[in-house]
Amino acid sequence: MTWTQNYDPMGSLLMSTVVALIPIVYFFWALAIKKMKGHIAGLTTVALTVVIAIFAYGMPAGMAVTSTVFGGFTGLWPIGWIVINAVFLYKLTVKSGQFDVIRSSISSLTTDRRLQVLLIAFSFNGFIEGAAGFGTPVAISAALLVGLGFRPLFAAGLCMIANTAPVAFGGIGIPLITAAKTTGLPVAEIAGVAALQLGIMGLIVPFWVIVAMAGFRGAMEVLPAILVSGITFGVTMWATGTFVGPELPAIAASIVSLVALALFLKVWHPKSIFLFADEGQEKKGTNVSYSLGQVIKAWSPFIVLTGFIIVWAMPAIKTAMRTLNVVIPVEGLNKLVIQAAPIVAKPTPYAAVYTFDWLAAAGTGILLAAFLSMFLVRMSFGDWIRLYGQNLKELMYPLITISCVLGFAFIANYSGMSATMGLAAAKSGKVFPFMAPILGWLGVFLTGSDTSSCALFGNLQKITAEQIGVNPVLTVAGNATGGVAGKMISPQSLAVAAGATGLVGQESEIFRYTLKHSIPMVLLISLMTYVMSLMM
Repeated sequence: MTWTQNYDPMGSLLMSTVVALIPIVYFFWALAIKKMKGHIAGLTTVALTVVIAIFAYGMPAGMAVTSTVFGGFTGLWPIGWIVINAVFLYKLTVKSGQFDVIRSSISSLTTDRRLQVLLIAFSFNGFIEGAAGFGTPVAISAALLVGLGFRPLFAAGLCMIANTAPVAFGGIGIPLITAAKTTGLPVAEIAGVAALQLGIMGLIVPFWVIVAMAGFRGAMEVLPAILVSGITFGVTMWATGTFVGPELPAIAASIVSLVALALFLKVWHPKSIFLFADEGQEKKGTNVSYSLGQVIKAWSPFIVLTGFIIVWAMPAIKTAMRTLNVVIPVEGLNKLVIQAAPIVAKPTPYAAVYTFDWLAAAGTGILLAAFLSMFLVRMSFGDWIRLYGQNLKELMYPLITISCVLGFAFIANYSGMSATMGLAAAKSGKVFPFMAPILGWLGVFLTGSDTSSCALFGNLQKITAEQIGVNPVLTVAGNATGGVAGKMISPQSLAVAAGATGLVGQESEIFRYTLKHSIPMVLLISLMTYVMSLMM
């Protein structure tokens, strides 16, 4: 038996939108005001969404439960799989004593906490985002900052703010490639618009994240470093996105930014070193000197990780590994939900296929990097296994949270709630270009993925733009660029960051910290998109 989505179950789009927004408003309230633990907020939000899907949207109960379970398994694999192994790799360096050497090597370059954030939370984070995407960059970079001595909340929040500019080009450009496939628009044109917008954001974000960390005066003290980091990132992203395509901008921009800043810090230092209040007097560096070989050995897990991520992202390798995927159509859901106009041009069965990509998943590449690293750092296999078991135990609640929020995302999509909110935004008429990034922002909040947001709202963005006489390439690109600001408040990202920094149960604190940055950032991108709509 099939079921056709109804995007206006209340007979009034306004009232239907209000109903669709109830789970989101509840989730915001649960985290920001009630300060619930992440897994409790996630579980109750899922339950509320299922009730609304069944009784307000008329979705068959079996389909509602099945779509939620489908989302929950997707949360465990591949998202949870990435988090488990990324955090484990970091803990392996700590357990083996190698992180002391890593800390020393970074401190020898700079002990200033602001500059460490530029190097790790912005540039290195952006490289991992460009190569792997999903939860990998925040999990790795936030854990690194905690290891360097950053307070966990600061580490998580700063990494999530910094991990914005590269997101639309993350995972070798998959969000924009998905947007092109969904809409039929030229991917090169979408990438060009996104590269311009995110190139500008690349100039702004380094300054933004340092202001968030150290205030305006603190940012001005390291303005030369911020400019080196931001200009090299922004210009490289714009150039590669405009003239090369969607696959390389995030990777290229991050590498150029990282190298340029590291070289700059060889010849320039701030007048005063910024440390946190509880760190005491200014640190001049480390008293321990390590040889080049010792430094390379300490960094070897992350060097190996980089190699595996690059190999796993290569199209030919990825295609070959995908031939081993186990593809499971979801019984009772696959192609039984029918999407309707105007979300799609004609009634279309909504596929529901679970893919167990046991080898192609980025998390598997990270696990193999951790296994090889066991030999490089000379850890016994017994210690390696025990550490992995301990890691699994510690990440139990973040995994529950991730599973819940993906369940919420899937029931919102399959019931039609997400589409209701999208259609409401499309009613904004001539100001729709301003709303387009906000729609992408909402999509990433709902799904935790810019790729999923582009798949969810891409066609709606195109149709609405054509109806009001705006270039659809702009609004589709705006969906992807607006989504980058939603990444920092996505429940999925919150769970990943909490798991990586030891803040399990304190997701609400991270949410309260990032929300005040996410909203003005998406409004800035919206303004940028609206101005461009007047010129294109």
